[in-house]
Amino acid sequence: MEATIDIPKYNLNEEEEKKEILRHYRGLLRVLKQKLKPGDKQLLRTAFEMSAEAHKTMRRKSGEPYILHPIAVAKICVEEIGLGIRSTICALLHDTVEDTDITLDDIQREFGTEVTKIVDGLTKISTVMDTNSTQQAENFKKILLTLTDDPRVILIKLADRLHNMRTLESMKREKQLKISSETIFVYAPLAHRMGLYNIKTELEDLAMKYMEPDTYKYIAQKLSDTKRERTKYINDFIRPLKDKLDKAGFIFEIYGRPKSIHSIWNKMKKKGVSFEEVYDLFAIRILVNSSLEKEKEECWKVYSIITDEYNPSPERLRDWLSNPKSNGYEALHTTVMGPHGKWVEVQIRTKRMNEIAEKGLAAHWKYKEGAADESRFDKWFHQIREALNRPDDNSIDFLQDFKTSFLAEEIYVYTPKGEVKMLPIGASALDFAFGVHTAVGSKCIGAKVNHKLVPISHKLRSGDQVEIITSAKQKPNTEWLNFVVTSKAKSKIKDTLKEEKRAIADEGKYILQRKLEGMGAAASQHNLEELTAFYKLNSTLDLWYEIAVKKIDLKELKEFSVHGDKLVLPKPVKPVVEEKTDKEFVVKTYDKKDAELVIFGESSDKIQYSLANCCKPIPGDDVFGFVTTGEGLKIHRTNCPNAARLLANYGHRVVKTKWAKNKEISFLTGLRIIGLDDVGVIHKITNLISGEMKFNISAMTIEAKEGIFEGNVKIFVHDKEELDELVNRLVSMSGIERVDRYDTE
Repeated sequence: MEATIDIPKYNLNEEEEKKEILRHYRGLLRVLKQKLKPGDKQLLRTAFEMSAEAHKTMRRKSGEPYILHPIAVAKICVEEIGLGIRSTICALLHDTVEDTDITLDDIQREFGTEVTKIVDGLTKISTVMDTNSTQQAENFKKILLTLTDDPRVILIKLADRLHNMRTLESMKREKQLKISSETIFVYAPLAHRMGLYNIKTELEDLAMKYMEPDTYKYIAQKLSDTKRERTKYINDFIRPLKDKLDKAGFIFEIYGRPKSIHSIWNKMKKKGVSFEEVYDLFAIRILVNSSLEKEKEECWKVYSIITDEYNPSPERLRDWLSNPKSNGYEALHTTVMGPHGKWVEVQIRTKRMNEIAEKGLAAHWKYKEGAADESRFDKWFHQIREALNRPDDNSIDFLQDFKTSFLAEEIYVYTPKGEVKMLPIGASALDFAFGVHTAVGSKCIGAKVNHKLVPISHKLRSGDQVEIITSAKQKPNTEWLNFVVTSKAKSKIKDTLKEEKRAIADEGKYILQRKLEGMGAAASQHNLEELTAFYKLNSTLDLWYEIAVKKIDLKELKEFSVHGDKLVLPKPVKPVVEEKTDKEFVVKTYDKKDAELVIFGESSDKIQYSLANCCKPIPGDDVFGFVTTGEGLKIHRTNCPNAARLLANYGHRVVKTKWAKNKEISFLTGLRIIGLDDVGVIHKITNLISGEMKFNISAMTIEAKEGIFEGNVKIFVHDKEELDELVNRLVSMSGIERVDRYDTE
């Protein structure tokens, strides 16, 4: 749980340092003031002193005393998540069992069972996302088990992760990438699922700052440049609403809130628009002071006042008053046409709803009025427990399934009797069937959605009423895995397929046994592992299965020699070749603390690598090396669609990389150019690319339609600088609307 902080090296003497630590501790006590009951202060003091003593020899990268990290985490727990005294004690102690001589027995003696259980949960989590990927996913399962026992574990862990992200500046580049990827992959979605929207947003922004620094700086600068005009627009928009709400007698707050950099970037990517074209750079939020019984009525009244003043977009109404999200979120969202023809998102909440939106689960407990709301979280925890109790061979799959099943937004669908079922976005009729019962899922042949017949792959939408149709003759097949997103459905389908596979594989096992005996070799574990690796398969079961279905005919066995009863094969190392050009890098080894540094360029010590097809990097792109199994080293861009998954799951296989100048090698990349179909515009483009800038064009297609043209050009460039210069020159030409890079096939 190493964290660093971006401040100058400490130059304080021992006395000044003690004062500094006490200043931070008093700051924590100040934010806890409202929550302190008799005896609490003494317990906190004990926890603080215990932690300070245990960490006294430890320093952070900045040289500051390590104890400042647990104090900061405790402060986030109180101020930003709304947790209480017990959690504060746990936050102060969260690193002690892992990093110091303090044991769980010591904590049990001082603070009792509740605190000990939480600290134990936090200690188990601390090993997460380390060593190898399978172990990391196993550890992630442990996190979730503790989450379902006591959700405070995960809330404190999120506070710890937030502080680490805020102080990531002075870490090494590869550590920044790895930690940011985990954050985007697991922790930000988890914060969202726990209802902590502010923390989720900040985690996403901070991760983007390290994973895509250029884009982050670009959007931050743009937001800063447009702040003045945005503020003026917000004031103009709010003025008439304020008057009407005052006249109607509401007690309320109304203000504009900027969207996060990460969500603006997502919009730009999803819609394929520039920063200037993103209409919702901010949202207007209205907080109403309302009694519990009048909440819904008053929110709808406010909605009515807004839509009297500004025209709403009917398809952009989101009603989470009638059907709150399973993380407790309640609000009314609408998008209206504001002054100067701009769409504006308006969010309507009460004070209570706002606290739940910002403090998530912690506030949820505080406002627990009836069983209805609480049961949403309970249901979610129950589903997670179910998923954890299923024996799953592949932990990485579990991590991926967990993301799609439990961290996605959800939809609400109805059974024929009108019961509500929650499913993740993207769920199909088949997911619903397995959600009802495993037997129903396994026999599902179709469904009726809103009384219309649909196939099992039909994607459900919120509000659908679903009736499942079954047949005794039906059984799951491999294709079904493409139709489902829920962990339960995937797991049950895989179990059934595995059973069938085992039955077929038995035949292959028998064939292989006979062949090996004929050669004088045994069907031992060693020999089976050798063959599995030789045929590049994942397991012995796959080997037997492929032999049984005649995909492997074992003729290669003659290449093996037998020593004793063991198979031996000299394994030749195959070079990795990529698209006709040699690309080499130098590996320099430093002392063990430093990772390998890979520099691309000419060298006598040639080691080959290949460029990942998923993102097609070119020199100058921000990249990392990834050691694949079987294909050597692959180079990916840090903003590659697969980067977060690879860095979060397989951090130990990442190699730090940077480009060296090499003007001899050209790299193929693509540009998409959109503009007005004017006379001579195509000639101007080709003249600039080939004539003035001397790039080789590999392919070019132009399509013109109703006065707009779209051109796709594949060109060879030496590096990103050249490409950026070309893009800038193209954009500055009259009639060119936009130019985007895309990855060539």
